[in-house]
Amino acid sequence: MEAAMPFVHHLGVFASDFEASERFYTSVLAPLGIGVGYRADGVTEYWHPERDTPSLSLERAEQANAATRGMHIAFTAGSRDAVDAFHAAAVAAGGTSRHPPRSWGEYRAYCSFVSDPDGNNVEAVHKEIP
Repeated sequence: MEAAMPFVHHLGVFASDFEASERFYTSVLAPLGIGVGYRADGVTEYWHPERDTPSLSLERAEQANAATRGMHIAFTAGSRDAVDAFHAAAVAAGGTSRHPPRSWGEYRAYCSFVSDPDGNNVEAVHKEIP
């Protein structure tokens, strides 16, 4: 039997201010156990240390109007504490809080939502067992 493949292999985000976005994503993903797996000029890729997929590829937008905007991306958090740390790191790294950490009954999850430097909706979600 074949091993299950992840639904998504990688996602690309194009940043209008690459340095600000790199600081933001490096800070907010660390509490979730996600780190820099690859870095080159204008590109940083993030993944779990044990596996390189799924991953997030952050890239410098060639033109300001080519930046990723209007996206919502949710990252899995291993605990409520990780969601709390994600939110604190986001605000400290210049992100904007959309919703501080709390239980969302309709999602059966503990979540936090923040905006990245380009206004994308970035979420940390910890699914709660009913």
